[in-house]
Amino acid sequence: MESPIPTDLSSSEVLGDCEVAAAAAVVVRELMEVIETVGSYAGFRKTQRKDCLNLVRRLKLLVPLLEEIKDQVGNPLGVSGMDSLVSLKKALLGAKKLLKNCNHGSKIYLAMESEALLSRFHGVYDKLNQALDGMPYDELGVSVEVKEQVELMRMQLKRAKRRTDTQDMELAMDMMVVFSKTDDRNADIAILERLANKLELHTIADLKAETAAIRKLVKHRGGYNETVQQILDLLGKFKLIVGIDETVSLDGPISTRTLRRCQSSLIPNEFLCPITLEIMTDPVIVATGQTYERESITKWLNSNHRTCPKTGQTLDHLSLAPNFALRNLILQWCEKNNFELPKKDTYPSSDTYSADLMEEISLLVKDLSSSHPNVRGDAVMKIRMLSKENPENRISIANTGGIPGLVQLLYYPDSKIQEHAVTALLNLSIDETNKRLIAREGAIKAIIEILQNGTDEARENSAAALFSLSMLNENKILVGNFNGIPPLVSLLQNGTIRGKKDAATALFNLSLNQANKSKAIKAGIIPPLLRLLDDKNLDMVDEALSILLLLVSHPEGRNEIGRLSFVETLVGIIRSGTPKNKECAVSVLLELGLNNSSLTLAALQFGVYEPLREIAINGTNRAQRKANSLLQHMSKCEHIP
Repeated sequence: MESPIPTDLSSSEVLGDCEVAAAAAVVVRELMEVIETVGSYAGFRKTQRKDCLNLVRRLKLLVPLLEEIKDQVGNPLGVSGMDSLVSLKKALLGAKKLLKNCNHGSKIYLAMESEALLSRFHGVYDKLNQALDGMPYDELGVSVEVKEQVELMRMQLKRAKRRTDTQDMELAMDMMVVFSKTDDRNADIAILERLANKLELHTIADLKAETAAIRKLVKHRGGYNETVQQILDLLGKFKLIVGIDETVSLDGPISTRTLRRCQSSLIPNEFLCPITLEIMTDPVIVATGQTYERESITKWLNSNHRTCPKTGQTLDHLSLAPNFALRNLILQWCEKNNFELPKKDTYPSSDTYSADLMEEISLLVKDLSSSHPNVRGDAVMKIRMLSKENPENRISIANTGGIPGLVQLLYYPDSKIQEHAVTALLNLSIDETNKRLIAREGAIKAIIEILQNGTDEARENSAAALFSLSMLNENKILVGNFNGIPPLVSLLQNGTIRGKKDAATALFNLSLNQANKSKAIKAGIIPPLLRLLDDKNLDMVDEALSILLLLVSHPEGRNEIGRLSFVETLVGIIRSGTPKNKECAVSVLLELGLNNSSLTLAALQFGVYEPLREIAINGTNRAQRKANSLLQHMSKCEHIP
């Protein structure tokens, strides 16, 4: 509902006393409706969920204030009272707009713009505080108890602005990898699956809703740009994971696939696969009794899903039973309606295939403990290959006791067998349950030993395995306690290019744990990170700065990082780095400067001011916000006018 009073003028300039009272009643009602509306939002995106729920909870604390004002609104209301209500309305409408965006917006876009959203939350906090600052409680008839409650809320808002949450930092490395044009891991299925789970884009319904949200985003932004294309590319990869093989296009010409789907509207619904919405040529039944096209449900299961796509129920088993009765009905309908079924590849019987594979895996697991070295070597190499192929194999290998056998081979006095074993465990660790099983069998300590003494490939895959296992917080602690950080730092310093990247990824993840930050600093992580900043050929500046940003929040890290030579390096990146490099460098310099104003002064002496002003105008969204914050800090410290 639109307010009947203008919001850009003082109320006393346009209304008399009676009209002010009536207008105040309307504004109070509208404010309560806004709070009720945002309280009904139930789909906040995971990347902003904590901030959204906290903001909604705080807004609800205003309800007693508004109820008391509503009860007193018939009494004479002064200018300051009406103006305070109008300011509060502006602030609440801003909060509603932000919360609506976080409830309905594209999950991928909101993850990309998490820093921008955090800045918008801070802006809402400021506007709410400004609206409540100087609120004439006596004039509005507000009790002391409610006044104290509102002041408590204002203190919470101020604390929320100072809070630095690392929740989104866990997404940072995966987002950086998948959007990189040069990192050869940008299509790594394990990273994509992990990212899809973090963003809650792992079901068909999720992906349909995301496609609709992206359409609205494109319409709102007035068309395509590079960011939208990146989002579409990633959405396409997520769709492949769940078995939807199509090019994501929001407004292009209708493809042959789209035409088939239009034609499918004439086909009985029970003949259409719930995943692809196309007529089934080889229908199969899953454990829940639902029927799918074999190719589509196989892709779904091979992407580490253990639920029925249509019902969401957990599958008791992964066997697929041919639905001959439905296939016969489809063939009869096609003949009667002169409809030609699309040609599909034929598949062997799932039951036969599964039984043969289970027997093969069982024999290979037994051979892991064979007294013949050649038999052991062949078995571990084949298990390594099978564990890479699909999720079902990874579960079968674990269920037949493969993990203890592989962990024993980590100690085997043959570097090639060790390499195969650690790589097989890396592949198995993609499964969340396997992460815990591998750690319980004591693998982490053995993996760290291979990280220290193995072949180049074994060291690389050991680092990657530690990264995968450390996705669980308890394993982050284990890796740190087993002294796994020093060899990762050594690999970062002396490894191959791939080894350096795997080490950086693992160290980033481990450094999310506060105790591990101190261990990494003592292990000498900072000098190799600084060298990565100077070696542009490795293209690891972003990774180095991301880790440094975590370490700079630790007092020991600030003491070691906060040297004039490093500040000079940061200024050089801010002056001539890539847009992403500049963004990270400004973030690190801001964190340093907030804790030591002399470093801010040093940055100014190294010539940061002009490039910082340029970034504040033309940088990435996040870089602009960080640059403006740094400029404001410089001004407060009276380093600049």
